Amino acid sequence: MTFLPEKWQPEAGELSNKTLLITGASDGIGKAAALAFARHGAEVLLLGRSEEKLNAVYDQIVAEGGKEPAVIPTDLSQVNHDQLCSLANELAGSISKLDGLLHNAALLGDRKPMAQTSAALWHEVMQVNVNAAFMLTQVMLPLLDNADAASVVFTSSGVGRFGKAFWGAYAVSKFATEGMMQVLASELASTSAIRFNSLNPGAVNTSMRRQAYPAENPSDNPSPEMLMRAWIYLMSDSSQHIQGRALSAQ
Repeated sequence: MTFLPEKWQPEAGELSNKTLLITGASDGIGKAAALAFARHGAEVLLLGRSEEKLNAVYDQIVAEGGKEPAVIPTDLSQVNHDQLCSLANELAGSISKLDGLLHNAALLGDRKPMAQTSAALWHEVMQVNVNAAFMLTQVMLPLLDNADAASVVFTSSGVGRFGKAFWGAYAVSKFATEGMMQVLASELASTSAIRFNSLNPGAVNTSMRRQAYPAENPSDNPSPEMLMRAWIYLMSDSSQHIQGRALSAQ
């Protein structure tokens, strides 16, 4: 993790006074990030498909004494621009700024040759991994601009930086994610304090990883919780100098 200072450790209140929105907050890296952000003082907005799982994350944060989070049940595979505009307007009525946005929600899709990939599956992966991320970022820009130094982090992948056979729609969607991050960083670098970066988690013991690599021993990979220092750093004011970079957590 060359971007992360070797001896940097977050203070207990590292993210105090920050409001952070996490997509895919019900499980895996998204859940771990939401809990880690809350433990370091942030108010977290939990967006995900499963209201039951989001409520469980909510309960854990409250039980640990964190600030009361918001639960935003949203199916990104079905959401449209008007619905996300309504969400942004609703949030603007209750918060004055958004200090960070973690795009973590993603679909893996089928791991098969491109020639055998169904168009329906292709569109679903692109909807969640690319289109929804674009629309959500766009509608949240005014709230992000209201923050002194907002951070937007796109979750990437090694197959989104070097194409790999049989990773089809997922790999292409992650290449698009990298491109979206770079374009936004370039467009807003001189006119906004928002910073945009991508972060490749690497091999992590999550349900998506186990689905993608069924023959792999899951315990050989770190848990999401073990890597959260990188996510906290990117949402903290300590990383204000990092902009437009493709980063790796391992």
